[in-house]
Amino acid sequence: MILKAKERGNAPQLARYLLAMRDNDHVELHDVRGFISDDLIEAFGEADAIARGTRCEKHLFSMSFNPPEGANASIEDFEKAIEQVEAKLGLEGQPRAIVFHEKDGRRHAHAVWSRIDCERMRAINLNHYKIKLRDVSRQLYLEHGWAMPRGLEDSRLRDPLTFSREEWQQAQRASLDAKELKAVFKIIWETSDNRAAFEQALKERGFWLAKGDRRGFVAVDYRGEVYAVARYSGVKAKDVASKLGDPQELRSVEQVKADIAGGMTAKLQEFIKQAERDAARRSLQIDFRKAEIVGRHQEERRQLTEAHEKRWQAETRKRAERMPKGVSGIWHRLTGKYARVKEQNEREALDALHRDRAETDALIFKQIDERQAIQRDIRVQREAAQEELLRLREDVAHFMRDDRHYPDHTPRRKREKTRKEESRKSERAPRPHRRRGLEP
Repeated sequence: MILKAKERGNAPQLARYLLAMRDNDHVELHDVRGFISDDLIEAFGEADAIARGTRCEKHLFSMSFNPPEGANASIEDFEKAIEQVEAKLGLEGQPRAIVFHEKDGRRHAHAVWSRIDCERMRAINLNHYKIKLRDVSRQLYLEHGWAMPRGLEDSRLRDPLTFSREEWQQAQRASLDAKELKAVFKIIWETSDNRAAFEQALKERGFWLAKGDRRGFVAVDYRGEVYAVARYSGVKAKDVASKLGDPQELRSVEQVKADIAGGMTAKLQEFIKQAERDAARRSLQIDFRKAEIVGRHQEERRQLTEAHEKRWQAETRKRAERMPKGVSGIWHRLTGKYARVKEQNEREALDALHRDRAETDALIFKQIDERQAIQRDIRVQREAAQEELLRLREDVAHFMRDDRHYPDHTPRRKREKTRKEESRKSERAPRPHRRRGLEP
């Protein structure tokens, strides 16, 4: 599993995030331990109140447990992983909450511990927890036989196109994938020898080079989004300055934006709007399918939970009826029969718990398979939309480059006529001598 963790405070905000359905298909509060209340918001409120008696501001330790794509981890698998982390970090017995999230056909768990030792009123020190969690993560991959990410094998083999949350949000505003954007910038950077080549390659993909207020060299797209060249190319700022020179020689972001706005014709703007409307319409259709499936899955889980609850109550009554009462109860205690019946009840209760969990896991795995099928359709639709938008960016650059050869008031028919005449002149021009049978 991929394990991510951080120390943090603001427990009420974290509780609201863990219970939020906005970005998740399913949210399940699986376990609350060591708190007076079983309600997550109230429990985390207790953690905040206890922490006020100490100087610790980041009194919570929050973790996510994410199995690799295509792997189905059971409830027991998640619990064992959480217990391994507790043992590794010395968090056994600390107040804890576990929440399951499902999104885009994938299931992961969040575990949150209170770091405050209530007996000593001191925070538990988690030295080098990232290194320790890396060891646990490797062990989990080996135990389950999952293909280990190269980044876990060797830190130098991590994905160079990883991006931050800020970069992802910026790419979302531009309707493009942040990883694809970084790949485009990286290719342009590696294939360009100087600023002129770099600037030309950017233009061919719908970006214009400019000087930023604080970031040195930046790129601007037709929407006005600004991208730091160093960050998206994956290089250091000094390397950018070495290849591209002084950014003061370039126009400012506002000047470039004004130039882009002036170069885009009303017709081209309509093309852009139409492409975005088409992408939005396709997205709504898939979102409707997704909402229908999610709603049906939630109802199936609710019915299964109710069935488990009724069966558990009936089996609990049956086990309770076995226990002798009154005078006979005293006699059974003396003869040892009471202990045998109690042991039988405990064994059956544990078997029933495992049975119910197995049924829940089976339903969830079936639903995840169905959800992943529609997620593949969503991925194909998004990739098609992104490819169309990337082509549109290149078209914007070509339109602007062509339009700059003519005054803005020149009709398009006249422009096409002029281009044809120039092409005919080029064909009539004498060509250099070439040997027979050889292409120029």
